[in-house]
Amino acid sequence: MMRAQRRPYLHSLFPDLQDIFAIGMHYKVYEHEDSPYHAAVELGNNLEEVEPPKAPMLEMCALNEKQSLELLALVEGNRILALPVTLAITTGMRRGEILGLKWSDINLDTAVMSICRTLDESKARLEFKQPKTERSRRTVALPAIAIQALRKHRAEQARLRLKLGARYNADDLVCCRIDGRPIHPQTVTQEFIDMIREAKLPLVRFHDLRHTHATILLARGVHPKIVSERLGHSTVGITLDTYSHVLPGMQEKAAAEIDAALALPG
Repeated sequence: MMRAQRRPYLHSLFPDLQDIFAIGMHYKVYEHEDSPYHAAVELGNNLEEVEPPKAPMLEMCALNEKQSLELLALVEGNRILALPVTLAITTGMRRGEILGLKWSDINLDTAVMSICRTLDESKARLEFKQPKTERSRRTVALPAIAIQALRKHRAEQARLRLKLGARYNADDLVCCRIDGRPIHPQTVTQEFIDMIREAKLPLVRFHDLRHTHATILLARGVHPKIVSERLGHSTVGITLDTYSHVLPGMQEKAAAEIDAALALPG
């Protein structure tokens, strides 16, 4: 897709995108210490009572279990999306965490994975960074579906590495380009947008796959503390606030469990 075509295309997917970017830019101008706002305050203009605009939260949209299975089937065989989508749905990882993952972080025999870096775009270049918070550095248990996908991906990657020989960039990345170099985060985003647009599925963002992971676990009765740990939230309160829409069903289930445990005889 040509650059000139992307703006209307993205706006057709997310009609509020332009307003959100505008508000975000206004906030940055206000926040920066070298901004016109701070210069005006130093010159005596009465702007100290001005509050920055608050950027609206993008509405979360999670897939249900059936839709998740359809998406996993849809991306099978897609060189760029297959593993990132699988990991996002089955582990709740962020896009940057997936693209920063190395094979040395994974133990397929014990089904455990360590998340200890992210791949971010910084000043028009890609950088590997430490997770922003201590809780974001975490260990996650891998489900069988993720292990199967990882084993398949590693076998294909080994084949390509043998074929390319010295031309292969040996950075140990799990999700990478054919020659071993990092995948640009926006490449994953654009590929996902193109694919989801053609699929008979809700128009979710890639980040919504993380929400999908959490929603499925909570709906199935997994303790919020465990879900919080898998997502790398700093507190379980963040998890409960973010996924409060799942709680009504959990309340009903809790009431049913009490009835089952304390049912009156006869």
